[in-house]
Amino acid sequence: MKRGFLAGVFGSAFVVVFISGCVSTPASVGPNLLLPGEATVVLQTRPGVTELVIYNFVRGAQTSVILLPGGNGRFQDVSGNFLMRVRGQFTRQGLSIAVPNAPSDRSSGMDLAFRRSAMHAQDLNVVIKLLQTKSPGPVWLVGTSNGSVSAASVAARLGPSKVVGIVLTSTVWKNGLPLGDIVVPTLVVHNRDDGCTSSPYSSALRSIELLARAPAKKLVTVQGGQSQGDPCGAKSPHGYFGIEDQVVLPIIQWIESHTGS
Repeated sequence: MKRGFLAGVFGSAFVVVFISGCVSTPASVGPNLLLPGEATVVLQTRPGVTELVIYNFVRGAQTSVILLPGGNGRFQDVSGNFLMRVRGQFTRQGLSIAVPNAPSDRSSGMDLAFRRSAMHAQDLNVVIKLLQTKSPGPVWLVGTSNGSVSAASVAARLGPSKVVGIVLTSTVWKNGLPLGDIVVPTLVVHNRDDGCTSSPYSSALRSIELLARAPAKKLVTVQGGQSQGDPCGAKSPHGYFGIEDQVVLPIIQWIESHTGS
């Protein structure tokens, strides 16, 4: 396979991009997972490694966001995740989005160690380049639960030339995050009623002080939400189940008011 080969067009329902070298057969997304206006692309992010991405390039968008679901990050396992449920609200407000799947070399999903790794940052750097090919402008990372580990770690590794800001929601604070290395505007969102032991509200309170180098930082606290089963699951206060609108609007407002700061 020649380098730089592009099969298909970005306006189609399915695209394969070969950044360099050869790739394995790409995965697919069931049609029921995609929202109107969305499509998929398979990127080669590292030698021999591919990553499936859901995207929606909004015409005229000034800003893009990469949404990073929690859990193990595999689409088939996180379809009900908070960010998967609300992603359409971002595009309706004029933001382009990309939602990456777990990469092909993590077929069982991503653990926290991988989310903190240089390999993960390399993968997301390719997703950033994808967004900027069709929706030029600054890119934010928005994570939830385990996905906030990705957002914080990747922002610390890539720096402000790649990531202009981050949003951390229902963050899993286990083993700490490189908050002191983050130098971009950072919004922390947490539910006071979060019952997940890996995501205590007390750690969200402390995080603002630890974000010593962030040029702007804020904690947004919400309360309530429905609880159905696992307190660390999507259908719980941890996943803002039933109170999504209380969370999404402040996130979008923060992104719009701090892009370029």
